[in-house]
Amino acid sequence: MTKDTKLKFVREYPINASAKLLYPYLSTPGGLSQWFCDDAKVNEDNVFNFIWDGRNHFAEMTGHRTNKSVRFLFLTEDKKHTPDAPYIDFHIESSELTQEQFLKIVDYSNEDSEEELEELWDNLMQNLREIVGG
Repeated sequence: MTKDTKLKFVREYPINASAKLLYPYLSTPGGLSQWFCDDAKVNEDNVFNFIWDGRNHFAEMTGHRTNKSVRFLFLTEDKKHTPDAPYIDFHIESSELTQEQFLKIVDYSNEDSEEELEELWDNLMQNLREIVGG
């Protein structure tokens, strides 16, 4: 029997880059493939294919606000929706007080180890910061 529990991992990472600079790295195949996955493509139905270790992971961009946020809802291998599907949210937030930018990550997934997710996202954010110079 497969485990159906999902973990909702939420973290805010300070990032020294403007929303305008950051947004394409969160919302386009070209940007995402530079830090988030090995490769990313988008097909004519606007379904994204994130490739990790040679495996396809299909997702639909179900929400986006330019220079603010993006949500990817993961689909089955045959590109179908499932109830309680895993998703990833990227939110670009800034502190009015300090003018600092943050990237808030919400990763709702089948992963059961918060430590592993934290390590994964810490590494991904390190990649992203190197690219954007932040």
